[in-house]
Amino acid sequence: MTTVTRPASTSTDVRLDDVSKAIIEQLQEDGRQSYATIAKRVGLSEAAVRQRVQRLLDQEVMQIVAVTDPLQVGFRRQAMIGIRVDGDLLPVGDALTAMSEVSYVVTTAGSFDLLAEVVCEDDAELLDLLTRRIRTLPGVQTTETFVYLKLNKQHYNWGTR
Repeated sequence: MTTVTRPASTSTDVRLDDVSKAIIEQLQEDGRQSYATIAKRVGLSEAAVRQRVQRLLDQEVMQIVAVTDPLQVGFRRQAMIGIRVDGDLLPVGDALTAMSEVSYVVTTAGSFDLLAEVVCEDDAELLDLLTRRIRTLPGVQTTETFVYLKLNKQHYNWGTR
């Protein structure tokens, strides 16, 4: 399955016109569509669609990526880790972002300062990640791990509204 996601960014928001939004929605539906197919659906030339897609990628408005089922590619353990930090959140967030097992990091308002989604081969890898790498980061006060028992829904087709 191929999909489009918008990376978290601190850059200035880009204003999207209706045509760019329609292109994004087409790619969210099927990221493998040809520029010619998208062009027909949004009323532009193939070259214009190619240019707009490249501009959206360059501006980090979207990414085009392959999304896998972790179980089918050897990752048997997924979890969300809630992290409370004493002091500056930025260095902890940056350290989590650099870890290959971490697929998603957000700074939150609520009972946790950061949430990190992790994808591991097994429980042993998750335990090692938690005890030797995450909990030992300077500033990490506590963690709470929510092990995924079943992935009920994972979609990236929310459109552009």
